[in-house]
Amino acid sequence: MKFVKLFFATMVLLGLCCASMPGNAYSKGIRWQSYADGLARSKSENKKMFVHFYADWCSTCKVMEKNTFKDPGVIAALNKNYIPVKVNVDKSKKISEIFKIKLLPDTWFIAENNEIIGHRPGYIAPEQLKALLKMFLEDDL
Repeated sequence: MKFVKLFFATMVLLGLCCASMPGNAYSKGIRWQSYADGLARSKSENKKMFVHFYADWCSTCKVMEKNTFKDPGVIAALNKNYIPVKVNVDKSKKISEIFKIKLLPDTWFIAENNEIIGHRPGYIAPEQLKALLKMFLEDDL
């Protein structure tokens, strides 16, 4: 009986250790940044920013969160190739005003030099977003 308890305790500890280890880009979901942190990281890491505007009350935003932002390909592409930024329009009104957000969800692509290179309002399905991420990464505009 003692062996069984020790075995299960070891397995739990091993599982916790493995879960906390850095793995592939998908392992922990999208690593969202604040807008200010995203700007700083974009400049220092020379990466494009992916800026997603949403609100807690927005039903389409919730669908995009559930479907698009849980897709392993989307997660991997965002974490590897972009600085993913998420902005709540109700909590970050100044940033929302700068981008003149009128429809939610609203997604923007920003170059390393802080220049806007793309904008896509509304829901984006996983396959569409993967295509957009690839296009903007390769500067195939």
